[in-house]
Amino acid sequence: MQRIYISLCLIVILVASGCDPKGQPDATPGDKLRVVTTIGMITDIVKNVGGARVEVTGMMGPGVDPHLYKPTPKDVQRLGSAHIIFYNGLHLESKVGDILAKMSGDTLAVAVTDDVDRNLLLTPPEYEGLYDPHLWFDVKLWMKAVAKVRDTLSEFDADNTLLYQSNAESYLAKLTELDEYVKSQAERVPSQQRVLVTAHDAFNYFGKAYGFEVRGLQGISTATEAGIADVQGLATFIAERRIPAIFVESSVSSRSLEAVKAAVKSKGFDVEIGGELFSDAMGNEGTPEGTYIGMVRHNIDTIARALIRESGL
Repeated sequence: MQRIYISLCLIVILVASGCDPKGQPDATPGDKLRVVTTIGMITDIVKNVGGARVEVTGMMGPGVDPHLYKPTPKDVQRLGSAHIIFYNGLHLESKVGDILAKMSGDTLAVAVTDDVDRNLLLTPPEYEGLYDPHLWFDVKLWMKAVAKVRDTLSEFDADNTLLYQSNAESYLAKLTELDEYVKSQAERVPSQQRVLVTAHDAFNYFGKAYGFEVRGLQGISTATEAGIADVQGLATFIAERRIPAIFVESSVSSRSLEAVKAAVKSKGFDVEIGGELFSDAMGNEGTPEGTYIGMVRHNIDTIARALIRESGL
C-alpha cells in the first residue's frame, strides 16, 4: 500500500508541475519563488530570509506531528509546482521523505540539516543508530539551518543574493540574542532543579545546550507508543527525584502525561503540569508563538517559571 501511495503521489506531482520527467518548474524573472516547507520552524526561516521575494507554503501547521504526518493530495500538488522544497531531514518527516526521495531530479528539495557537522548531532541509542532530528532546540545549531536556506536561495536566484544575505544577517543577529536570552532564563533555575520531563524525547538538544537533564515518556519519534512500564518507570523517577513539574506538548496528546501524573500520585508525591511547550510544531499564525523566536521564548519562560514556582524558590 505504501508503494501504491507513493506512486500515486508521483503522478500527481508530474501533472501539477506541468513539466517533463526531468524538468523543474522555471522561475520567471520578477515572479516570486514558490517555496514549500514542512515544519513551521523552517517556514519561519524562509519567510525571514526570503522576504518579499518568496511565496512560502508550510505543509504542517500548529499542533501537527511531523513524525506521523501524511501528505494530502493538495500538499503533493504544491510539492510538484514548487521551485524549492525545504525540509528538515534526519528522518523527521518520514512519509514526506519517501515522496521526496522519489522526486530527486524533478524539483530542488533541500534538507536544511545537510550542512550540519554530524559530530554535533545527537545519536540516541534507542533511535536505531539515526540522528536526533530536533536540533532547533539548540538555537546556535539551528542557525546553521538558516545559513543553508540563505545559500540555497542565493544559488537558485543569484540576482537577489544581496537581499538574501542581508535578510539572513538580520535574522541571525536576532537568533544570537535569543540564544543569550535562553541561557539567562535557564540560569535562573538552580542547577539541581534543571530537570525537564516532557511527553516525548524531543528536547535533548535543548538540554545539552542549556544545562537541563531531559526525560521523555515516548522516544525520539512519537510513532513509538509508551506502555505501562514506561509510565511507571518515569513516575518512579519523578517521585524519587521529587521533580516539581512536568510539561505537555502542543503536538502530542496530553493523556499520556496525565497518566504519569496519576502514577506519581500513587507513589505518594504530587507533580504539577507546568504548562504546554511547543516541540515539533509552533503556535498559531499571528501569535508570538507562531514564530520560531516566540516559540523558543515561550518554552524557556514556561519551563523556568514552573520549575522555580513549584519548587518554592
